[in-house]
Amino acid sequence: MRRWSFQGLRRRALFLLAVIAIGAFLPSGALAWGGNGQRLVVNKSIDTLPPDIRYFFESSRSYLLQHVTDPIDAMAKSPAERHNHYLYLDKYGKFPFELLPRSYKAAVTKFGKTKLESNGLLPWQIGVYSQKLTEALKAGKWDEARLDAAILAAYVAEAHNPFNTTDNFDGHLSGQNGIDERFGTTLIDRYSSFFPMRPGDAVFISDPTDHAFEACLGAHSWLENILLADRNSRRGENSYTDEYYDRFYSQAGATLIRQLSDAATDVGSYWLTCWINAGRPAPPR
Repeated sequence: MRRWSFQGLRRRALFLLAVIAIGAFLPSGALAWGGNGQRLVVNKSIDTLPPDIRYFFESSRSYLLQHVTDPIDAMAKSPAERHNHYLYLDKYGKFPFELLPRSYKAAVTKFGKTKLESNGLLPWQIGVYSQKLTEALKAGKWDEARLDAAILAAYVAEAHNPFNTTDNFDGHLSGQNGIDERFGTTLIDRYSSFFPMRPGDAVFISDPTDHAFEACLGAHSWLENILLADRNSRRGENSYTDEYYDRFYSQAGATLIRQLSDAATDVGSYWLTCWINAGRPAPPR
């Protein structure tokens, strides 16, 4: 049995306290669509691809559905991973938030790394994984590419969740605590079998990081509509009843379906872009 000295125990206790402290200052939200939402997006994304590359993703469907939640799982092990799941646009002035440079180096120079990480790194993380997937495809590392594609899909989907783009990520600033989960998880769990999702065909993306910023801006523009729908649906209710959720879906469901459909289109577009930038390698059969 291993024996700990007093100093060893003290150092271990201080380390654990530091980890807890770091976690306490990170947002408790940033869980995006939840597992079912992420899998729904990936499932629809495969259908957006052209035949030349669709076979690879179609044959990897089960793997992608299993691993698209890896970044969410990683947050439980590494609190710092949360920074990659959101971008608090409202920390940078007013729409369209031009105070924030889209170049990571320029943004670090202007705001400093600490502030930038605190306010979220989501678009840049999408850029990083776009490059990782491109390099894996170019090198013919198809197993690595499957994992990179799943993780990239998770981040791209998160850019389409309005509550990943605001400091009011869980409704705590507007007195609507938990709205992120009600909108991005519970509505999906309750009503997804009725969703008329119609993603468009995948298209080439000229600048993956810039496109990710545009996705975040688009998602952010729906926040007030969703917050209003939540307030209206809660009138006359003391708790979140079936009637509340029926009202909320009636008022916010179209926005939810649009964001999930756009997310699926974008995931397919990022996969297609990485494959084209890799030189259109022939997938294994």
